[in-house]
Amino acid sequence: MNAAEQASRDSLPVPAAPVVSAAGVAMTYRGGTRALEPVDLAVREGEFVTLLGPSGCGKSTLLRILAGLAAPTAGGVAWWEGGIDRVGEAGRKLSFVFQDPTLMPWTSVAANVRLPLDLAGCSRVESDRRVAAALELVGLEGFASSYPRELSGGMQMRVSIARALVTEPNLLLMDEPFGALDEITRARLDADLLRLWSRRRLTVVFVTHSLYEAVFLSTRVVVLSARPGRVVGEVAIDEPFPRDESFRVSARAAAHCKSLADLLAAASGAADARARP
Repeated sequence: MNAAEQASRDSLPVPAAPVVSAAGVAMTYRGGTRALEPVDLAVREGEFVTLLGPSGCGKSTLLRILAGLAAPTAGGVAWWEGGIDRVGEAGRKLSFVFQDPTLMPWTSVAANVRLPLDLAGCSRVESDRRVAAALELVGLEGFASSYPRELSGGMQMRVSIARALVTEPNLLLMDEPFGALDEITRARLDADLLRLWSRRRLTVVFVTHSLYEAVFLSTRVVVLSARPGRVVGEVAIDEPFPRDESFRVSARAAAHCKSLADLLAAASGAADARARP
């Protein structure tokens, strides 16, 4: 290698270390159901990675394993290249958003958002500041005193996201948070989520069934096969941000959707073949 080639190679950006990574992760439930075959996945700082696949393929199971909420039956997970004890250190915080808002109906929006800080023993002055900032991020600054029953489904999900953001996470894991919402609300929250991702410089792992949502949101989409889930491929959504409605209906977005649909079809065919006697 000559000096010019060496200088060119040295000038290349060094890939960021994984924020969370799975190595040979598999899951078999107590009754014998195999949810996941060995999965290898590394998510690097600043990525928005979406897990896409058919119902029951193990997407949510994998996400819960990545969150440390479930232990795999094989393989292992690393957070910031270490164990679960690294989670919670400065610059290494993790939050999880469930499919349902899971709000406490008997108390206010502010109290729901404050819950993780109360559990952590945060002072009231500091928690009030963080709650106000989180509600502003999700566009609910005028609803701190409201109760969940007074809010629409989309607004309740915003409260759930604010509760996840109030701890100021670096890694945000989201399990089909918008799946139960109408398309108009879902599209609006997708756009809001991208703004949050960019503004807070988050690393996100997101689960969805929607090709269109995956393409709109992601820097990379990882496709899982039907159960037992395994990674059958991925598609880089190498499109500029910010993305708007014109991108949703563009030929480029349609091409990415076609690539994902082809991967899903191939995965379904392979699963059917494995199931035949």
